[in-house]
Amino acid sequence: MRKSTKNLLFFLVVLLVLACAAVGAGYYFVLSPLVKNAEEHFVQLMPNASVEEVSAKVQEAAGCDVRGFRLLCRRSSSFKAGNYAIRQGDSMRDIWQRLVAGNQTPVKVVIPAARTLDKVAGVLGDKLMADSAAFSAVLHQPEQMAMLIPNTYEVYWTVSPEAFVQRMQAEHDKFWNEKRLAKARTQGLTPDEVATLASIVDEETAKGNEKPVVAGLYLNRLKQGMLLQADPTVKYAVGDPTLRRILFEHLKVDSPYNTYVHAGLPPTPIRIPTVQSLEAVLNPAQHNYLYMCAKEDFSGYHNFAATLSEHSRNAARYQAALNARGIK
Repeated sequence: MRKSTKNLLFFLVVLLVLACAAVGAGYYFVLSPLVKNAEEHFVQLMPNASVEEVSAKVQEAAGCDVRGFRLLCRRSSSFKAGNYAIRQGDSMRDIWQRLVAGNQTPVKVVIPAARTLDKVAGVLGDKLMADSAAFSAVLHQPEQMAMLIPNTYEVYWTVSPEAFVQRMQAEHDKFWNEKRLAKARTQGLTPDEVATLASIVDEETAKGNEKPVVAGLYLNRLKQGMLLQADPTVKYAVGDPTLRRILFEHLKVDSPYNTYVHAGLPPTPIRIPTVQSLEAVLNPAQHNYLYMCAKEDFSGYHNFAATLSEHSRNAARYQAALNARGIK
């Protein structure tokens, strides 16, 4: 064999070895090293994220070499916006496929029994892709407080505010099953009216064992055609839920929410009611109480009364306690 032929063969063999090494290295970086972090980490991608941005987030979450991920990005870098889990044992190919296919991991969102819809919008803006202003734009009607059922929900990070409201409406409809609807009818209330009364109960007491008693008291007043005279509705009408002492000037505020002036329930809830208070209105304690007053020991509990004279004595003790503490 001539020397030139031998050289050519040697050159081809070297090229083949180098090519195999390159392919082997590529496969190594694509399939290994595997993610070793025991804890699940997440990357959140905005629309049109660059390869550099995504690679940096993947490296931070995976805690291992991401050269294989960058190699795969040459094949496709059309990442879908979303929230993605990076788990122990994932290869770079696993992660890349997940991000390109848009296989998101849902986010857990807690809807609180908040006093304002803006508070809810803030919670959503912190947890989801859309900001709080976008959620505020669709959560702005007071009657929507009756729609929201406090709970933990799983939603996609990219959910639009409009789609989120549709989801909450579906959850509301699921909560109001036939059993609960029948209980509401027994009390002579619609689901929205149950939510409104429950919101008052929540503002009246934080004590779970008192809620059915308070609910029963207001239902007694409604059935007898009495003004509710609920202090929380006055605070809402005045615009100050932190008021510690209701004065006569507050009781005169002309607002449809002031139940010292207007009969029946307020037009909407005064806050997002808790499930516990919703259930209290549907399953109220049976008694003849018509009046309640905070206990003079400031324990958060109340003295209940069936007669005005008894209530007046309870109220006098509480007013004296307020005066003793200098609460105006």
